[in-house]
Amino acid sequence: MQLDHVTYEVDEHVGVITLDRPEAANAQSPKVLDELDQAWRAADADPQVKVIVLKSNGKHFSAGHDMSSTESDDDLGMDFSTAEAHYDWETRHYLHYAKTWRDVPKPSIAAVQGKCIAAGLMLCWPCDLIVAADNAEFSDPVLFMGICGVELHAHTWELGPRKAKELLFTGGAITAQQAEQLGMVNKVVPLDDLVSATMAMAHTIARADAFALRLAKRAVNHTLDIQGYSASIDSVFDMHHFGHTRARVVTGGMPSLAGLTSMKQKAKSE
Repeated sequence: MQLDHVTYEVDEHVGVITLDRPEAANAQSPKVLDELDQAWRAADADPQVKVIVLKSNGKHFSAGHDMSSTESDDDLGMDFSTAEAHYDWETRHYLHYAKTWRDVPKPSIAAVQGKCIAAGLMLCWPCDLIVAADNAEFSDPVLFMGICGVELHAHTWELGPRKAKELLFTGGAITAQQAEQLGMVNKVVPLDDLVSATMAMAHTIARADAFALRLAKRAVNHTLDIQGYSASIDSVFDMHHFGHTRARVVTGGMPSLAGLTSMKQKAKSE
């Protein structure tokens, strides 16, 4: 598979997806997301792959959506000219991709290091397990943009209601150790051991029967859906877009966007 920002390879029964855009702190342009989706679909379709690992090269897992791309919206096939077009594009891409990756029937593990900002959460949260380096930090400071959180609003499910509110209200970050205590992260390891520890976990899981793994994943996800996970994700996505629309009406753009962009640029320069 020849892609520009993503690599995909199979290590025995483990499909390894690597986001390889370290010069931009692995920020996500539409092209990056499309390539990630191609890799996810390849891993899903390969009968030899029993477990999927998602990792990234460089100091940071992902600085979120790329807000400094030199490509125009037209070049990328994006139409944000109206609120309706913006809603449709983000539904088909941001929300659809995250929900689709979550529902891939094979177990998946995210390996997270450094900064995981805003849409970076939409890469690791769809995975079934998360292994974090001891320097990992998770944040979603999008109140700077006048919206309630990134498009996949799983904060309450991942962090619990009070910690989710603190994260969103303050724009602060939680450490890998805090995320482990909250149950969002399965394991915290030294940075140098992140990939080896993640691959060891993946190969251990891959020894199990593939269909039994599929049923176990479906059982847990189905239980979450019965409790309201999918319905809440869809409904809060609408709130997210109400924030976008209000920002356009009130300010003609995104309020305090400079603050969020500065934070992302700092991650890219580190």
